[in-house]
Amino acid sequence: MPTPQTPSKPAPSFRLGLTGGIGSGKSTVAQRLAERGAAVIDADQISRSLTATGGAALPAIARSFGSDLIDAAGALNRARMRELVFAQADARQKLEAIVHPLIAEQTQARVRQAVSEGRRLIVHDIPLLVESGHWRSQLDAVLVVDCRESTQIERVMARSGLSREAVQAIIAAQASREQRLAAADWLLYNDEAMSLEALHAYTDQIATWFGL
Repeated sequence: MPTPQTPSKPAPSFRLGLTGGIGSGKSTVAQRLAERGAAVIDADQISRSLTATGGAALPAIARSFGSDLIDAAGALNRARMRELVFAQADARQKLEAIVHPLIAEQTQARVRQAVSEGRRLIVHDIPLLVESGHWRSQLDAVLVVDCRESTQIERVMARSGLSREAVQAIIAAQASREQRLAAADWLLYNDEAMSLEALHAYTDQIATWFGL
């Protein structure tokens, strides 16, 4: 579990980056912190909302990639976009150039709201925190939820029905375990021996330290 070093007392609206590889248990930690009163800002949820029906990113996506990337419901055709990203080297960069500024804008709006509400802890749930390279300067600390790759694979296969090879490909596309550990200020080790109750207990200790 993380052992906070600084500050000696939590500052108002402490901004904690939360990350971990697929199957690490990061989302469980985020949910528990939200239940304890933290303001959790989910970067993936914001991204999905931007490309859902009527999402703010859709006009620019249609201009850059063509209207055939928008499905009949008026949302991003994710399957087509995945194909395009794999087929064209610069497609991911073009998509990120559209979506990332909008994510940042909505994130800052939610941060302002959390600060105005007097939230002691603002958790930025960012699966690709290490990969993005630009989040660290905006955070007071980074909490990494970690486990062995073999545990990740077994968990994701059990919950999703994906093949071992498919899960390994997802893991390979993310930052390595070593890269995440190098970025961590605090570490919560959540391997197969960790029960859900124990994970909640460790997470509750973090919340308690922030007065939640």
